[in-house]
Amino acid sequence: MMKQRLRLCIACMAALLWQQAIAQNIQWTTSGDAYYKAENGEIARYTLPGFTHETVVEKAKLIPAGSSAPLKVRSFSFSADGKKMLIYTNSQRVWRRDTRGDYWVLDVASGKLSQLGKKQPAASLMFAKFSPNGEQVAYVSRHNLYTENVATGAVKALTTDGTDRLINGTFDWAYEEEFDCRDGFRWSADSKHIAYWQIDARAIRNFLMINNTDSIYSFTVPVEYPKVGEDPSACKVGVVDVSSGKTSWMQVPGDTRQHYIPRMEWAANNTEIILQQLNRKQNESHVFICNIATGAAKQVITETSKAWIDVKALPADEAAGWEWLHDGKDFLWVSEKDGYRHIYLVSRDGKSEKLATKGNYDVISINAIDDKTGNVYFMASPYNATQQYLYRINANGSGDSVRLSPATQPGTHGYDVSPNGMYASHSYSNINTPGTRDWVRLPAHEVIKSNGVRAVSRVVVSPATFFQVTTEDGITLDGWMVKPLHFDSTKKYPVLFTVYTEPASQTVRDAYGAAYNGLYTGSLANDGYIQISLDGRGTPAPKGTAWRQAIYRNIGRINIRDQAMAAKKILEWPFVDSSRIAVWGWSGGGSTTLNLLFQYPDIYKTGIAIAAVANQLTYDNIYQERYMGIPQENREDFVKGSPITYAKNLRGKLLLIHGTGDDNVHYQNAEMVINELIKNNKVFQLMVYPNRTHGIYEGEGTSEHLASTFTEFLQRNCPGGGR
Repeated sequence: MMKQRLRLCIACMAALLWQQAIAQNIQWTTSGDAYYKAENGEIARYTLPGFTHETVVEKAKLIPAGSSAPLKVRSFSFSADGKKMLIYTNSQRVWRRDTRGDYWVLDVASGKLSQLGKKQPAASLMFAKFSPNGEQVAYVSRHNLYTENVATGAVKALTTDGTDRLINGTFDWAYEEEFDCRDGFRWSADSKHIAYWQIDARAIRNFLMINNTDSIYSFTVPVEYPKVGEDPSACKVGVVDVSSGKTSWMQVPGDTRQHYIPRMEWAANNTEIILQQLNRKQNESHVFICNIATGAAKQVITETSKAWIDVKALPADEAAGWEWLHDGKDFLWVSEKDGYRHIYLVSRDGKSEKLATKGNYDVISINAIDDKTGNVYFMASPYNATQQYLYRINANGSGDSVRLSPATQPGTHGYDVSPNGMYASHSYSNINTPGTRDWVRLPAHEVIKSNGVRAVSRVVVSPATFFQVTTEDGITLDGWMVKPLHFDSTKKYPVLFTVYTEPASQTVRDAYGAAYNGLYTGSLANDGYIQISLDGRGTPAPKGTAWRQAIYRNIGRINIRDQAMAAKKILEWPFVDSSRIAVWGWSGGGSTTLNLLFQYPDIYKTGIAIAAVANQLTYDNIYQERYMGIPQENREDFVKGSPITYAKNLRGKLLLIHGTGDDNVHYQNAEMVINELIKNNKVFQLMVYPNRTHGIYEGEGTSEHLASTFTEFLQRNCPGGGR
């Protein structure tokens, strides 16, 4: 439940978005020595290392017939020969991202501009992409898959059975939310076939949200939502012959309603696809290569875990692409089977594998692969789990990994590496240093152009410092702290803890913005608050598998105890006022806030819980079953980890905040915990935002009101300043 931008605590949003911005903005040429950019209403190409500018598409070519204004380009791509451009515009939001809209094809030489899917509803096309030969474009509209001939405009429906519940070429709510699966089809290299997912969500029940404000009579807003314990949507993969329109279904073993297929790609040829299957509990992973003619599935990798296995053993992040090497003879795979997240080179038949990244450290992400040399560029931080750096290793496992990020820049780095590994767009920051962006030549990390320091709209009035605290259980947690401005060690100050603590996000990162609270109106440091955040077991820090998976079947218990026991040690510091201890969090952090207030009322006196899961039995099956198991088998774990179980213990001041339009963490969570608090005569405050989603930002004045509410409650119940 905690991967998307809207689900992360405000304190770490800025840092995460800054580091991710690199990967979202650079569109490299296939040669890797240039990139395209939309600017000033035109499309330009910059060639490195001199950044020679060339206009590829003039503004006039982007003006449709009968219009005086050019298209507003949201994104674009070129055909393989570079002669045609596909333009995405008029984008609309689908759950979390703007993934549907209108698409146009431009013939770069002639300037002919044609809209695709004219007979489809406006802004209904999704994930359009050129065939490799550039003759056709495939896209999804209203849950069916189409091709359109670029020259003639002829449209062909490759599927016709699509509905809002039988989904071809894209995904349902749960797959998108928890696996980041959105684009659900792939062209073969010879342009003759398309492999695609079909999700059958017809058996998934609707969760009904109620809209009371947009009409005199209220109405329901249905969301297809598989609660934990409910069977998943059935999932299968088909390959359609573009010419005949006939689909062949891959014969992946097992019950289609008791497994997930979060990754699928062509297997480096035109006759096979490769896919990853997870069982429902997500503790068994199988990789199959499937023959598209017969559908026969051959298993090449299998792996089991006592806890769970992540998609490709990396946190889900647009799980597209399969890293092939040696002309399709080998591929890269990531596994935690030796206790750390490592990269392996696996032969196509799965009979041979080599460990590429050796040592007691975790790979954080794979950033690029140079097929010619076999070099793999990846992020890691072997010695400090709050940071990340770029490393390079050869996939054959020979030699040691080499750190490419400069030793003079401790902190968090981000890279978009060119296809040949020669250049990269690079970002860098640390918790007290605003981000810088530059272009570097690899492997020397030579700066060839600097884009300067990121503009910041706030002034850091008090620097953050890192520390570690070891609990009475022998667990050492990383933390950051921001002391009040004009700190006086002879006085005692209130503490505001920022929490998250679940498997999808770290709050303790050495990145600019990680210690920033965007919900407080004014300055916490100026107003005399100590700010602290701690990452305990279960958070996705690169500290090894045992650290991350200690939380299995223990969400709401082990992560809560780690926080409380660390806070107990912090309360021994002479400058901490134990009578003024506050905690806040959003989503998973909101759940943590409730659990801390309810389970450890002697420590935490004030809490602000936003969009919290109060009852783990209300959340979706993919997330909850991955980390907690299936409630039909171990319901007691869900009960013991849920805040409502302990609501009767509340003694401090609580502000509960939720949006009634939250399709992710449903408002029913707020009502369930409200009932428990009422039953036990516990006085609290409630702020409800009508029809707002999980991010609570829609509507005029919403963000300002949320910040004002947060600030007033904190100041009134946990006043700042030294005493």
